[in-house]
Amino acid sequence: MVLLSFVFTAVLFFSLRSSGSVSATVTLFNWISIGGMNIPFAFLIDHLSLTMMLIITGVGALIHIYSIGYMHDDERVNSFFAQMNLFTFSMLLLVMGANYLVLFIGWEGVGLCSYLLIGFWFKNPAFNYAARKAFVMNRIGDLGFILGIILIFFTFKTVTFSEVFTQASTLSSGTTAITLITLFLLIGALGKSAQIPLFTWLPDAMAGPTPVSALIHAATMVTAGIYMIARSSILYNLAPITLNIIIIIGSATAIMAAITGLKQNDIKKVLAYSTVSQLGYMFIALGLGAYSTAVFHLTTHAFFKALLFLGAGSVIHAMSGEQDIRKMGGLRKKMPLTYFTFLAATLAISGIPPFSGFFSKDLILNQAFEHSILIYILALAGALLTCFYMFRLLYLVFFGDQRLDGAHPHESPGVMTIPLMILAVLSVFGGFLNIPSLFGGNSNFSTFLQTAVFSKTTEGLSMTTEIVLTLVPLSLISLVILFAYRTFVKKAVIPASDEASMSWIGKIIFNKFYFDEIYIFAFEKPFGFLSGFLFHKVENTVLDPAVDGIGKATSRLGSLIRKLQQGNMSFYLFAMVAGILLFIVFILIV
Repeated sequence: MVLLSFVFTAVLFFSLRSSGSVSATVTLFNWISIGGMNIPFAFLIDHLSLTMMLIITGVGALIHIYSIGYMHDDERVNSFFAQMNLFTFSMLLLVMGANYLVLFIGWEGVGLCSYLLIGFWFKNPAFNYAARKAFVMNRIGDLGFILGIILIFFTFKTVTFSEVFTQASTLSSGTTAITLITLFLLIGALGKSAQIPLFTWLPDAMAGPTPVSALIHAATMVTAGIYMIARSSILYNLAPITLNIIIIIGSATAIMAAITGLKQNDIKKVLAYSTVSQLGYMFIALGLGAYSTAVFHLTTHAFFKALLFLGAGSVIHAMSGEQDIRKMGGLRKKMPLTYFTFLAATLAISGIPPFSGFFSKDLILNQAFEHSILIYILALAGALLTCFYMFRLLYLVFFGDQRLDGAHPHESPGVMTIPLMILAVLSVFGGFLNIPSLFGGNSNFSTFLQTAVFSKTTEGLSMTTEIVLTLVPLSLISLVILFAYRTFVKKAVIPASDEASMSWIGKIIFNKFYFDEIYIFAFEKPFGFLSGFLFHKVENTVLDPAVDGIGKATSRLGSLIRKLQQGNMSFYLFAMVAGILLFIVFILIV
């Protein structure tokens, strides 16, 4: 069904291109009509939504096919595919919505599906905790998103994209209303796209099956925030304060997550922090006003990160569920297909030409250099750290000797390796969608998006500067790869298995900068204490006895009154006459 959705999306893509139109709006029905509020249930099909639809259905179809093999023996395989399909439906609704409210339905839908899929193996309490954590953190962001939508309606009297953007274009830059709207929408994006401070749910979301990690937390759901900001590019262009905040948050997240990835030993946790870091890169591009660049990196990231997660799933499948990279090794010869596809994805995410990640990262670095040398240095540092921890992962898993006794790793079945090979091709050649002028191209992808995404114009760099900005990162990345090879292959260094042997800095990084512990101390425990107090001291001591007392008193009063109902006609006649006499006496006295 997802593959069929991809076919229909491709047909839609080519029909829109052949018609010469840049967009089409399909109104299904008038959804909400109250007073001056008229909100249609409508879809907007333009170059941005088509790009996202192709990613969701294309990569999603490959992940669904892969899941046939990966989830074959699971007792709840039917529920798994039902929830994965519901997620795909919600994500498509999110990117196709013609207004913020339809987008919000899909936004909440993917939040629900992530909760269900992260906690899919619900018999494990830790997985349930991870699912609740994701749900609660997304709700925090969603509150900001809701406030943003409300403020959009009060400001523009509509939530339809075309009408909002037309009115907004007449406003001056830095208007208070626009700044507040963009800040509220940003809060929603921080939760969904796992940026500081609402990022800690995504590494824990690795509790779900590996295809879930590939689909939701690499290729689609976490990019919803990127899509929403890119869709609202006209609003953000009018809010320079918000754009600066986005740059700061993106830079901090990219560096922090990359540093954390250096010390993680769970194969999926390394990739999880890699996702957080790459999302930080996309936020840097958004903050710079290079929205099409952010969407381009979103596209290439969907290819190589889905491949990395599915490759990790293939390794876990072969290692009988083992996820600790310190216990792996020597899988290169026993799983050649998985190795070569994983290598392709590693080269892509590290920014090695001509792999896809090179073109999108190079574009972000150039934009950062043009804006600020500091932002460029931070982005370059993040790229080097990414390269190191990814090759650390590659070398520890596939090189050296096998370190897990009793394991008999083997190549995964064809239903799992064929999607790996297709994604490997996309990871290698995906960057050619947007070849820059430096390499003889004309940036087709950015040109394709310019009717839907309104990036800020830049002055442009000279040819010499672009060449230098290309060669310097490549030289440094080559040195990082060589250093990783000498450390983990030549010297066969295995990461420490206990914190006692780590330095104090290593302990901080290994414990993920203690963000979880800080949140538990600052929020979870106080709210837990408040909940316990209200439950034991207020509800059990005051409310429950009060409600029970009212119920018992009512019941006793009913029992007393019931005794008057004896069925004796003479008593009823006496009571009636007595009542009339009392009423007469009352009237006379008053």
